[in-house]
Amino acid sequence: MKKIILFAMMLSLSVACSGDDDDNNDVICTEEARAGLNVTVKDAETAQVLGEGVTVVATDGAYTETLQYLDAPAQFVGAWERAGTYTLTVTAEGYETFTSQPIAVGEDECHVISEIITVQLQPAD
Repeated sequence: MKKIILFAMMLSLSVACSGDDDDNNDVICTEEARAGLNVTVKDAETAQVLGEGVTVVATDGAYTETLQYLDAPAQFVGAWERAGTYTLTVTAEGYETFTSQPIAVGEDECHVISEIITVQLQPAD
């Protein structure tokens, strides 16, 4: 009799643990934040990567963010975990201002899907 009761308890526990849970979709997300925009800025004539003195501004409707420059790798990053459609404005002394076409940053169930962009700045005349 004890074996039947033990079997019934194990069976009910097994069923309770294997039930369908709508909140559990078996996707394991990481904890780090991801930049939606990763922008490398280069001199269009020399292909030299530019960093110091360059400003990259991302705009999505009323939202505006000046992207942060990271030395390694030499990139401007921003739109942290923020999906949207961005226009980039890149300025630097001695170069023509660059304005991008709209750039769509998507997202999945865990993070934004990073867009990797290279901007070629034209030296000013």
